[in-house]
Parts: sequence; structure tokens; C-alpha cells
Amino acid sequence: MHGNVLVNLGEQRFDQLIGLDKFYIDKTDFIREWWENGATATLITRPRRFGKTLNMSMIECFFSNNYAGRWDLFEGLSIWREEKYRELQGTYPVIFLSFAGVKTGKIEEMKSIVKQLITEIYDQYRDIMKSDQFGDKDRMAFQSVNKEMDDATAYMAIRSLCNYLQKYYDKKVIILLDEYDTPMHEAWIAGTWDHAAAFFRNFFNNTFKSNPQLHKGMITGITRISKESIFSDLNNLDVVTITSDKYAAAFGFTEEEVFQALDEAGLGKEKQGVKEWYDGFTFGSHTDIYNPWSIASFIDGKGKYKAYWTNTSGNGLINSLIRRGDADVKQTMEELLQGRSFKAEIDEQIVFNQLEDDSNAIWSLLMATGYLKVLKTEPEECENGFMAEEDIWYTLALTNYEVQQMFRKIVKGWFTGSVRIPYNHFIKALLTDDVDSMNEFMNRIALHSFSSFDIAQGVVDDDAPERFYHGFVLGLMVDLSDRYVITSNRESGFGRYDIMMKPVDRECDCAYIIEFKVYKSYKEKTLEDTLANAHTQIEEKQYEAELISEGYVSERIRKYGFVFQGKKCLIG
Repeated sequence: MHGNVLVNLGEQRFDQLIGLDKFYIDKTDFIREWWENGATATLITRPRRFGKTLNMSMIECFFSNNYAGRWDLFEGLSIWREEKYRELQGTYPVIFLSFAGVKTGKIEEMKSIVKQLITEIYDQYRDIMKSDQFGDKDRMAFQSVNKEMDDATAYMAIRSLCNYLQKYYDKKVIILLDEYDTPMHEAWIAGTWDHAAAFFRNFFNNTFKSNPQLHKGMITGITRISKESIFSDLNNLDVVTITSDKYAAAFGFTEEEVFQALDEAGLGKEKQGVKEWYDGFTFGSHTDIYNPWSIASFIDGKGKYKAYWTNTSGNGLINSLIRRGDADVKQTMEELLQGRSFKAEIDEQIVFNQLEDDSNAIWSLLMATGYLKVLKTEPEECENGFMAEEDIWYTLALTNYEVQQMFRKIVKGWFTGSVRIPYNHFIKALLTDDVDSMNEFMNRIALHSFSSFDIAQGVVDDDAPERFYHGFVLGLMVDLSDRYVITSNRESGFGRYDIMMKPVDRECDCAYIIEFKVYKSYKEKTLEDTLANAHTQIEEKQYEAELISEGYVSERIRKYGFVFQGKKCLIG
């Protein structure tokens, strides 16, 4: 621990944090680990707010000749104990570039922002062009890098700057690129993925592959975007994901570090509560990793429990994928919100153009972004007895209580917006058997929510009610979690009911069975016929058998049919 427990939330510059003597947990061993690793370029993926930017700033302050003589920033920290590292401080030209601010999916705007960022890096070094080491041709080429430059110039700009810096300082260059994948996430949401991938593929390969002046490079981000997408020619890239043991303790706080910080802040009695809310991250074989933002916020808030990390920006992609996901995705979310786990095959190389068609790609993304934790791994059984390295089944669950709260908030958001009557009014009508109000509210909800749940490519009309149904179940679970145990698509009697709601307090609340059906013109003449068939199915399949066996009396069991024709709904 360095300094007092005085928190400066959001400060990502290492020199500012240390200079203000604010809350900081010593991660300088990461400098040694990375420097001694033989890779020329390293990609490290970690969830957002896990100290990636601060660690990059720390490396810049340690190696950059712009910080030569700043031993005061590292005195007393782990890295300063070794003489050979004290001699390295401030001895390299360092280029530090961040794509954190590239928050647009419009391709021309995206390119414009990146070109502006590159121009600002060049502005830091314009004075070196005054040296006699450079001729007029060099100066003209240097001046050609500006916010109006063409794409080809932008691809080569950082590589060219390395050439100038190596010539001026007689030393190869360290390149640090933070949040490399932010523009790619934005491009996927906006539908401009292919154009963005083409631009950044050229930029990354020229910067980190065909760059003879590169001494060492580090790239950080949230996800490992597939090599074929943007790193196709980058064969020298050492990829370190959340399943790797390398640098496992360098990002995030260990439990020992968290508990020590709580003791120093006078919050030692909150250790168990903090563990329940904020623990659960696993990097490689290292368990009990905590999110730094949540812990720092908790200390700064004098021990107030809140969803600090999950309330920060960056959930748009996750929200979109879950909302637009098929029925299986939503049903798995039901299991997760009930505290259960599930198994999936995970590929840590995120292929964005598969996200809408492959649920495993969604779970891979949720694992990479920190919303799912790995409980265990096991090999997939193969008929021929051989197993590829990637043939692994992961048992996954929501990371912690904070993440659970985030998903509850996301689900609540599905039923707000253009729905004028709040979703909880529908819940009230359901629990008071006000069928007329239920019909009015549900038709408004369905009209709005169908369009939210069926916008993925390839969705047919028959899929929309199924997607809505599981989204609706999630909404019930979130709003009624304190009063009901809600299950869906389970066996009871001689079939599988759609929704069953068991009250926590049987004296106050009734139990509910709800059957969803879609009108079929070849089976029924009217929507009323479909509703009658829903009730017939409830009785013939004896869905109430499970409730009766648990001691519920028939008079305390409500049975409803929810039937759909397009976006029209009838309840009875």
C-alpha cells in the first residue's frame, strides 16, 4: 500500500495519483514481469475498470525519457528494489495512444478521431524535427501527418514516428495502445464492422508487425477480437486473456490487498459483505480477484454498498445482445438470475459477426467482459479419444451480486421507454386478477417489446412471441423476486408448463400458472379459440400437479392463457 486511504476516483495517470499521495495498491511488479517476457508485442485483455489504463500510464512513467529522473514516482515501490530497474527508468522513447475516446460507430467519424489522436501524438515531438539529423524530406513527411491525412498515411503514421524517434534518440521505441477494441465494439453496434476492421487491420499490422524500430509493444482491451478480423498478419503477438496465468495479479485487487485496504480504511468489519458483492473474478488459476473501481468506490463511499462498477458506462453491447438473443439465451439468463450455473463451449477469440447466430459467442463475450465467472472446466468427451485444446466445457455463473444487480436493471429497461403505462402496473393487475387492465397493459407492452426482442437478423414472425415470452419471464423474475419463485418451461403433470409462480408467503399470495400460445389460422378460427386451447392444455396436461403435491389448494391457484396474433395479445 502506498500512502493513506484517500481515494481519487477516475484518476488514470500514474504520476498524478502518486503525486497526490492517493489510494494506490502497488502493481509495479507488472513492469518486471512484462519486461522480462520475451514477446515483442503483447495483447492483454481484462474487463473494464480493472486498472488497464493506470498500468499503461505506470509503464509510460517508468520507461519514457519524458519522465527521466522521476525516481520519486517509484521510490518505496516494489520495482525500485532492484538496481538494474532503477537504471532503466526514463531511458526509452515511448508512444502512448488510447482509443478510449473513439465512441462512435460512424466509420468516417471514427477515422477522423483516430487521425486526430495520431496528430496529437506527433505534436508532442515536433521539436525533434529542428535537429540536423533530419532533412527537408523528413520534415515534409512529418508535416503530412495531420487530421486531414488520408487512410494510407494514417496506417503508417506510428511506424514512421518510431523511425524518427529511433533516429533522434538512437534507441528503439516502446508503443503502448490502450483500449484498442473500443472502436470495434462501437462499429459492431452501428453495423460498420467490416469497414472498421479493414481500417484497423492495416493500422495494427503496420504499427506492431512490420515495424523494425519497435522495441516492445503492449496492447490492452476488454476482448480478444479474432486474429482473422484485425490481427491477421501479427504473428509475433503474445495474447494474455483472463484464462491465462500470466500477469494474473497485475490487474484487479487480490483478496489480501482488498482486506488490508478495508482494515486501513476502518472498514474491516465489512469484509464478508464486500466479498459477496464484489468478489468472484478469476484470472487464470488465480481466484478471489476484485474489481478495483468497486473497491475504491466502496472505500470512498465510507462503506456504502452499491453497484459501482456495473453502473458505469459500457453495457450497451451486452444489453443489445441479451435483448436480441434467441429464446435459449433468455432462458439461460433466467437460470443465471436464479443463482444457477450452466455449461458452454467458450472461444476466447471473439468473432463479432457470429454474435447474433451463436449463443456461445455471447457467453464468450460475457466471460471476457467479467460478467460471467468460471466455476470449473472439463474436457469434452470425444468419440475417437482425441481432444483438441479448445474442446473444453466451461461451467459459468454470474460473477457476483453486483453483476446480478446490473442484469436486473437491464431487464427492467426492456419494459420502459415508449411504454406509457409502467410495467409494474401490469404486475399489480396480474396479482389482483384485473383481467381488463392486464389486457390493456400487455398489449402496450407487447407492441413495444416485440420490436425490441425480434430485431436480430434472420428472425421470423413465429420467433418473436418466443423471444418476447422469455423476456417477459425475466421481467417477472426481476419485479417479483422478493414475493415469488418463478420458473419457466419445466415439467409438471404430463407436460411442460410455460410459467409457474410460487408465492413465498402462501397466506398472502396465490400461485400462478401461465400458458403462452400463438394463434394458428389452420388450427383456430379466432384468438378466443386460441385462448380456450391454452386453458384446455393447462387442464389436460395437469400443470397444477406440482403445486398440489406441495400442498397448494386449487382455489389458491390462478391459471391464465396469454395468446398472441402478431403483436396483438389476449389474456384470460
